[in-house]
Amino acid sequence: MPLVHTREVIICGWRPGQGRLTGLLGALLLGGHDPTTGELLYLGDVGSGFSETERHRLQARLDDLQIPQHPFAVPPPREDMLRAHWVRPVLVGEVRYRQFTRGAGRLRHTRWRGLRADRDPDDVLAPASIGGGPNAGAPATPAAARSSTSTPGAAGGQRITVQINGKQLTLSNLDKVLYPADGYSKDEVINYYTRVAPVLLPHVRGRPITVVRWPEGVDGPRWFGKNVPAGAPCWLPTVRLSQSGSRSSGEVIDRPLVDDLPSLVWVANLAALELHVPQWTVAPNGERCLPGRLVIDLDPGEGTTIVECCRVAQRLREHLVADGLAPFPTTSGSKGMQLYASTTVDRADAASAYAKQLAQRLARETPYTVTAVMAKARRAGKVFIDWSQNNPAKTTITPYSLRGRDHPTAATPITWEEVAACRRPSQLSFTADDVLARLVGLGDLLADLDSTGAPPVLPGS
Repeated sequence: MPLVHTREVIICGWRPGQGRLTGLLGALLLGGHDPTTGELLYLGDVGSGFSETERHRLQARLDDLQIPQHPFAVPPPREDMLRAHWVRPVLVGEVRYRQFTRGAGRLRHTRWRGLRADRDPDDVLAPASIGGGPNAGAPATPAAARSSTSTPGAAGGQRITVQINGKQLTLSNLDKVLYPADGYSKDEVINYYTRVAPVLLPHVRGRPITVVRWPEGVDGPRWFGKNVPAGAPCWLPTVRLSQSGSRSSGEVIDRPLVDDLPSLVWVANLAALELHVPQWTVAPNGERCLPGRLVIDLDPGEGTTIVECCRVAQRLREHLVADGLAPFPTTSGSKGMQLYASTTVDRADAASAYAKQLAQRLARETPYTVTAVMAKARRAGKVFIDWSQNNPAKTTITPYSLRGRDHPTAATPITWEEVAACRRPSQLSFTADDVLARLVGLGDLLADLDSTGAPPVLPGS
C-alpha cells in the first residue's frame, strides 16, 4: 500500500491567493487526458508545496497563456470555477497525492512538486483509479519497503506493517496532519525522510539522537525525547550513556542510534519532526569519541534575520579558512544558520573553546552587530554567535532535518554563493519539497564535509 502517489498533470488554470497569499498565485487547476477518448478532464487543484519564489515564477509564465474559457470537455464544478483564471493547457507539472476519488475524478491531498519541461501535455493521462491506469505514478515509500498487513488502529487510524531492508515495523495514523497550514501529513513526513535518508544518515549515524515530537501536529504540544521509548523495536541500535553524554557520571539511560533507513522511518513514525545530534560519535564499544566536527550556530536577535547572519558567516569563513578549516554553510530551517567544519581535536572541550574565542573576536570587532553573550536581552539588533553548541552535552539540529514550524521547512545545506547573494530571508527558506528538488539539481552539498582536512589542534583552544 503506497503512502503517497506521484503523477504528471496539465496546468489548465489558476486561482489568486487569499490571506497571507494575497497578491500571489494561490492554487493551480489541473487536468489530464481521458485514456480512452483523449478528452481533457478536470482533476482538481493544488495549493501547497510552492515556495514564494516559485509562486512568482509560475504566475509570470501563466500570465502569457491566459484564455477566456476553461479548456475542459466537461465544465468543472461551479464552486471550483470561482475566481478561476484559465490558461492554454501546454505546461506539465508533477504533484503528490494521497487519494483519487473515482466518482468525482479528483486528486485529493495534493502537493506541488514542480514543472516537468521534459513532458508533452498530450501524453499526460487522467488516472483510471487510485494506483492504477497509465501514468499512475510510483509509490513514494522506499523501494525496500513491502506492506504485509493493514489493520485499523485503536484510534481509527490505519496501521500498516512493513518490511524495510529486512526489518519489520508498524506505521500508524498516516493521515494525521502534522503541518495544518500546508495539509502536510505524517505519511509525507515519512516519505521525505525516506527519500532524504542517503544524505541525512551520514550526519546522524553513530550519534545518540535527541528527537522533538509533535504527535498532534505543530500546533500542539511538543515532546523532547533522549531515551529509547517503550515499544521500540528490538533491532533498533542503542547505546547506554549518562544524561551528560559520558558513561561515567550522571543518570544512565539508553539512547537510540539512527544508523539506517528502518531506524529513520521508525523515528519519523513517532511524529519526530526534528532530529538533533551532538558533534561526537560513539565507538563500537559504546565509548564516546572526541568531537569530529565544529559547529557555529548563528542566531538572529530581534530586528535581524538570516540576511544579517549571512554577513557574519562570510566574516567567519575568512577566519576559519585562515585557521586551516573548510566551513560548510547550512540553514537551520528556522530563523538562523550554521557553519560546519571537520575537526581533529585532542580534548573534548577544544572545539567549544575555539568557537568561543572566535565569537568573542568578532563581537569585539563589531559590537553593534555581533554578540557572543547568551543572554537574550543582549541580542536585540545583533547576531548571536552560539559557540556553546560544541559543548559535549549540547545537540544541534542535523542537516536535512525538518523543523516544527508552521510549514515543513528543513535545515538545508547551501552554497557560499547563496550566502553572498542573500538579501531577503525568503531566499534561504526551503521546504521539504525544495530540499528534494535541490538534491536533484545540486546533489549533497555536505558530501565532502567529513573528508576535508583539519589542523590537529584548533588554534586558541
